[in-house]
Amino acid sequence: MPIFKEHPKGKLKKLNSFSASKEKEVQKLVEDNLMEVLDMHFLATEYTTTFGGRIDTLAIDVNGAPVIIEYKRNRNDSIINQGLSYLKWLKAQKEEFFEMLVLKTLGEKLAKSVTIDWKNPRVVCIAENYSQFDIDTVEVVPMRIELFKYRYYDEGVFSLEPLGVTEKSNRSSSPTENITKSKIDLSVDDHLSKANPKIRELFSELRSRIFELDDNIVEKATTMYVAYRLAKNFAEIHIGKNQLKIHLRPVDYSDQKNLVEKVPDTYQWVMDRRIHLRDEKDLDYVFNIIEQSYSDVI
Repeated sequence: MPIFKEHPKGKLKKLNSFSASKEKEVQKLVEDNLMEVLDMHFLATEYTTTFGGRIDTLAIDVNGAPVIIEYKRNRNDSIINQGLSYLKWLKAQKEEFFEMLVLKTLGEKLAKSVTIDWKNPRVVCIAENYSQFDIDTVEVVPMRIELFKYRYYDEGVFSLEPLGVTEKSNRSSSPTENITKSKIDLSVDDHLSKANPKIRELFSELRSRIFELDDNIVEKATTMYVAYRLAKNFAEIHIGKNQLKIHLRPVDYSDQKNLVEKVPDTYQWVMDRRIHLRDEKDLDYVFNIIEQSYSDVI
């Protein structure tokens, strides 16, 4: 996608893109800015596995899912196969191994605030281009594999773009499904069971509007909330009996009614703005605030 910079008198100048001279340049840039670009905590670089391979970047996302990140410059490299091999190794390890790594790297206070979602690890692939084989593989493999394309541009501009829908979202789950869940494997319906009929209707309408923002939006139900994201979360909806509490990205909102609250810094939350929705008359206003948060991740 061409990137333009606006110059005086309304003139646009196209920024030229170029390739990284070394794969390691991309890896270091992403690792040094992992929370900013992907909402993840960095754990390790070039992590050696017990079968001799090395994971480019090992991380944990803000929802607690372990993440394997692999980088490639050559579109013919088997980046997805390599990532899946590391994922197989990771899932064979004991959960305590990963808990200790998180504790050692992030410190006790931050580690305690993260509930590890061991059931849903992610593989993130970052490359300049992908083959059709890569894309087809992601479509059929029933795992959380996500493809990102990077670009360098003139004037120090770097982009990291998610390629299509890379995580299956359950937009129409049934409360009668007979599935054995772990404490982390909740559904949207599990959360809605706490709400009164009015709040359920409000959530249903808000959810529909969120999905209309972008075909690539992914929905993820955690133990605490229902999250919506592209490369990063832009809304986390906590469903209560009489209200929806919505956590948003840390941006300056156009908020004439002053409904957006700031979460205390001591919580160390990425999504440190929040707004409440209790009545249909506020739906349009609250959705406009959510749109502003969404704009921060595109």
